[in-house]
Amino acid sequence: MKTHSARFKVGLILLLGLLSGCVAVQPWEREYLTKPEMLWTTDSMEATLEEHVYFSKEASSGGSTSAGGGCGCN
Repeated sequence: MKTHSARFKVGLILLLGLLSGCVAVQPWEREYLTKPEMLWTTDSMEATLEEHVYFSKEASSGGSTSAGGGCGCN
């Protein structure tokens, strides 16, 4: 009986931990997300170069934002 109670408590703690990560960001709080340390890439020149290499290999422009390729068949 004790194992069921312990499992329930652990499961409840895990569930509450997962649910606590869901939050709505208010418009006045979004300024904190625009700080440089919150960016996916820290070096914009390197990100531009990687994007150029990706599009060169894909042989199409805008391949990461929309469906379709560069063959003109869509």
